[in-house]
Amino acid sequence: MLLNTLFLALRSIRRNLLRSFLTILGIVIGVSAVITMVTLGKGATQAVQMQISSLGTNLLMVRPGQRQGPGGGGGGAGIPSFKEADAEAILAQIGGVAAVAPEGRASVTVVANGRNWATSVTGSNNAWFDTGNWKLASGRKFEDDEQRSGAAVCIIGETVRREIFGGAVGAGGLGEQLRIKQFSCEVIGVLASKGQAAMGNDQDDTVLVPLHTLQRRVTGNQKVATLLVSMQDGSDSTPLKASLRQLLRERRKLAEGDDDNFNVLDTQQLAEALSGTTKVMTTLLGAVAAVSLLVGGIGIMNIMLVSVTERTREIGLRLAIGALEREVLLQFLIEAVALATLGGIIGIVIATGASIVLASVMDVPYLFDLTINLLSFVFSAGIGVVFGFFPARRAARMDPIEALRHE
Repeated sequence: MLLNTLFLALRSIRRNLLRSFLTILGIVIGVSAVITMVTLGKGATQAVQMQISSLGTNLLMVRPGQRQGPGGGGGGAGIPSFKEADAEAILAQIGGVAAVAPEGRASVTVVANGRNWATSVTGSNNAWFDTGNWKLASGRKFEDDEQRSGAAVCIIGETVRREIFGGAVGAGGLGEQLRIKQFSCEVIGVLASKGQAAMGNDQDDTVLVPLHTLQRRVTGNQKVATLLVSMQDGSDSTPLKASLRQLLRERRKLAEGDDDNFNVLDTQQLAEALSGTTKVMTTLLGAVAAVSLLVGGIGIMNIMLVSVTERTREIGLRLAIGALEREVLLQFLIEAVALATLGGIIGIVIATGASIVLASVMDVPYLFDLTINLLSFVFSAGIGVVFGFFPARRAARMDPIEALRHE
């Protein structure tokens, strides 16, 4: 009986293909919108986490001044910068610290091979590679004597290498002379590409020199703008940050009632905050898209009511020759569920294609989410049951005599 009822329902759908397609259009749009929004949201969340992790593993960024976030590390009038000795003290006196890199920066124009490029020069030591998860595509790191003496050597990022020396990725540049302001340095290494950071800046657009080289030949002072503190795996950041704060307050001679004149940015907390924001936005967009599913359900109910009215004589004839009410109810209910299910399947197919294309355009990873696909499909079928039940019950409760008299 069930197979025969299903056959009758599918035959009715096939008899009015255009109307059936227009009926399920709301379901198709709703399902595809929900899946696409959630899929892209998850991809964006992972992209943010990857960009934050590219800054460094378990990284604390300590900067002068009280304001955190982009632009908050420049210090201000009367706010002292850090010293190289501060980094050494942190590494020696605080447990759970894996590496500490003092960092200074300056905006410069570099020149080589008749080309020039505006970039930033970073001064630090070899611990900078560990704190920032940097790798070398070619070449070597600084020697100890080069760091102590402030030698004229440098390591360039992929963007600088491409703009100045050209050629394929990682090729060229080694052994060449690069002029930075009033001095020339030998390129001893090329950094492996890391791409764009979470704040939108190009991480590969940099030139790394020993800290003493930056201080003596570029900035002309001993200031350290940032301390990059990498925590050991498994370390609890809360007590470590408390110890770090206490040590820096002592070294900067702050009285008990004085506010901190530095700030500590935990990249792990930043990643969690940004990921939380993208998850909330994904949920909100998914909820808005889900409204179209309800609109699609109302469309199914409307068309099914029209179908019941059009087929009144057919229903009356079936009831008159012995069809049971539950059989008529089941026929129209299956028809509604079939429409909604078909809309769900088409919606999933469209959403998959749209998600892959949009993920590529937005430059975020495509993450197939089985849960949201199954949930959307089940929800679409459930809409067929809910919104198809009333028209089906109306058809089943018809009086055969009155139905046969219907014109």
